[in-house]
Amino acid sequence: MPIAPEGYPLAAAVSPRLQVAETVDSTNAVLLRDAADDPDSHPHLSVLLTRDQRAGRGRLDRAWIAPPGTALAISVLLRVGAIEVADRGWIPLVAGAAMARAVAAQLPDARVSLKWPNDVLVARGVAGASAGGGGGDAAGAIDAASAGAIEGAAAIPAAGGAHGRKISGILAEVMPSDPMAVVVGAGVNTAMEAVDLPVPTATSFADQGVAVDEDRLVADYLTGLRDGIAALAVGGGAAVAGDITVLCSTLGEVVAVSLPDGTSLTGHAVGLDDAGRLVVETPGVAGPTQAVVGAGDVVHVR
Repeated sequence: MPIAPEGYPLAAAVSPRLQVAETVDSTNAVLLRDAADDPDSHPHLSVLLTRDQRAGRGRLDRAWIAPPGTALAISVLLRVGAIEVADRGWIPLVAGAAMARAVAAQLPDARVSLKWPNDVLVARGVAGASAGGGGGDAAGAIDAASAGAIEGAAAIPAAGGAHGRKISGILAEVMPSDPMAVVVGAGVNTAMEAVDLPVPTATSFADQGVAVDEDRLVADYLTGLRDGIAALAVGGGAAVAGDITVLCSTLGEVVAVSLPDGTSLTGHAVGLDDAGRLVVETPGVAGPTQAVVGAGDVVHVR
């Protein structure tokens, strides 16, 4: 049941409709349903959030579960009609970058980066929000038939890797009844202690020794998401690619990619294409070749 957002005044000042649920199965599922049932009451940047999500989903339909009160689940409705179809694959990347900036603002002594396509990683003891490797769910373009998750690649950092451990992840879903509406869900580990973290590759604000200001975190995330989506609508992928590239710790790394068809490839992540997909360069007898990855599991090898 939604409750008043008194605990999130800064966030409520950014969103035209912010609801806080005491508990919910899935913020994405509820917001998709409610916005479809009553679109006039759900403008662009409507938000549903909770500290107790019971049946959350991550990318590629993975379960996302956290003990009550230890993580935030934040879902945001985006009206994307002003964004060119060819540019909509950048939406999850824009969300990931916005979350990376919001997390970094509260972890000044850590290095926060975006692992392509939109997992936020924290490395201890290295200050600075950006971690571009050269020059980060990336999605293929959404068309009128799209419904369900905007597909990208799941980010699975190596335990103790140079770029850190995962504190947040993103799932973007197109509204089945309205392809001009996308719900972007973000999960953030807030108060989860080290012993409660589900895998060695995860972290939380508590694990980092920080009592997070949840209201400021959500407000900063919404502000970054709002501004990034506006830039995408006006200038296309070129308007957001620079910021994402600076944050993306995948670029310049050797990566192993497991593709949806069961094949795999290993090579250097050398850049992002015009749709935000990862470009991987692989060696060959006749010289290096480049493959474009829009979906699959990506692992930083080194």
